Amino acid sequence: MNSQYKYSVALTYNLKNESNLKNDDDQAEFDSIETVNAIILAIEKTGCRVIPIEATRSIVNEIQKRHIDMVFNFAEGLKGRGRESQIPALLNFLSIPFTGSDETTLAIGLDKALSKRIAMTENIRTPKFQIFFDSSDVLKKSLKFPLIVKPNAEGSSKGIIDSSIAGDKLSLRKLTDRILASYEEPAIVEEYIPGREFTVGLIGNGKAVEVLPLMEILFEKDENPFYSYNVKKNSEKFIRYECPANIDSSLEKKIRKMALKVFASLQCRDVARIDIRVSDKDGEPYFIEINPLPGLIDGFSDLTIIARCASMKYDGLIRRILNEALKRHGMEEV
Repeated sequence: MNSQYKYSVALTYNLKNESNLKNDDDQAEFDSIETVNAIILAIEKTGCRVIPIEATRSIVNEIQKRHIDMVFNFAEGLKGRGRESQIPALLNFLSIPFTGSDETTLAIGLDKALSKRIAMTENIRTPKFQIFFDSSDVLKKSLKFPLIVKPNAEGSSKGIIDSSIAGDKLSLRKLTDRILASYEEPAIVEEYIPGREFTVGLIGNGKAVEVLPLMEILFEKDENPFYSYNVKKNSEKFIRYECPANIDSSLEKKIRKMALKVFASLQCRDVARIDIRVSDKDGEPYFIEINPLPGLIDGFSDLTIIARCASMKYDGLIRRILNEALKRHGMEEV
């Protein structure tokens, strides 16, 4: 490595390739070259050399060719419910340090049902839910309509359409069958929580985890509002963000406490974003899902919007994530 650089940092990522898509949202989790270049520039500003490596099947050879001090990982992986864990598992196998959570946390975090089950063991409130593995599965009597139906192991609101709330058994069957057929994975069916929606960004490790300002997602439509793929993709039309959220101190304390507890229970590292809804009925927060590999599209991804609210520009956010990983590995910050 050239001595003019502090560290040699590899950037692992997945690029969008919108040819031969099975669904409109097939590659919603993947990133554009513009986002990749923005992260490269942000890391270069820290005085590090950046080595971009696309997370394709040739990645092992690409990594072994180079001297790498740290990997800034935001690769989504290629296939399966454990796809987000593929690159971290490989890096751990090769003893190369990397930013973010490890393969176990990423695999559990992407699986909505598993992350909820772990949360429940820590007495973290979450909506009642059921996994549908087959079209013949029968709804449990304990679940009450309305129910929201999602693919169990997708991010970026994939598979969630504007009509994903079922009000009866017929609509529930149509929605579950659609996911089973289109996404070739189980559907998670959970009680829909009417109320306010918040997303919480966290950065840090151990007792030094920082909860960033809470952001509320305010929907322009009144009836059963939720974060569908269409709403997320066209956010400027359907929603507005309020950060910091306008809430009383008691509720803010509950949401922050829940977010920290989820972060700790899933053993997240460096950074994560957690979605929470507050029920109109009882005023209590409910854990919806976690993203331990949050999007980093400047000005669009929720975490980048929250960071700006915390007076952290895009370059500062990337530097902060990198520094959290460097500190965790006993390396000097940049």
